[in-house]
Amino acid sequence: MHYRSVALRIRNALLNPAWVCFTWVGMTVGVSMIATPVRFTATSITRPVALDVGRVVFAALNKAEFVALVLLLLIVRVSDRTRELWAWCSVLVLIVLAQGAWLIPELAARTDVILTGGEPPASYAHAMYSSLELAKIGLLLFVGFRSLAERH
Repeated sequence: MHYRSVALRIRNALLNPAWVCFTWVGMTVGVSMIATPVRFTATSITRPVALDVGRVVFAALNKAEFVALVLLLLIVRVSDRTRELWAWCSVLVLIVLAQGAWLIPELAARTDVILTGGEPPASYAHAMYSSLELAKIGLLLFVGFRSLAERH
């Protein structure tokens, strides 16, 4: 009897979207808010090297976020929380697509210009990316905590 209780608790935990949201927040905060700014303070790393590493890291983060997004959408659907959370998840879809299809390629192109010795023209791409990161973190925290809340 105890085994069934434990198995049910594990099943319920895995079907709660909160774990995906909070794991995703950890990835995003770790890369975007901690590792990236710190990389540019390291005196032994040149700006071109830091930018090149950043390009690779953010491309990998975007792929991991896409996997997290698909997992989140599946869990929201399977957990019967679609009506409650779908609109918020739709905004996350738009953010991940905007970053992956537009901002990351634009920022990578800017990095290429710098790596070849040039200086790219002024752009709002970094500000847009950072703003979307903050919005994404806020949405993930909202969806995560809302998923933990008692359902009525």
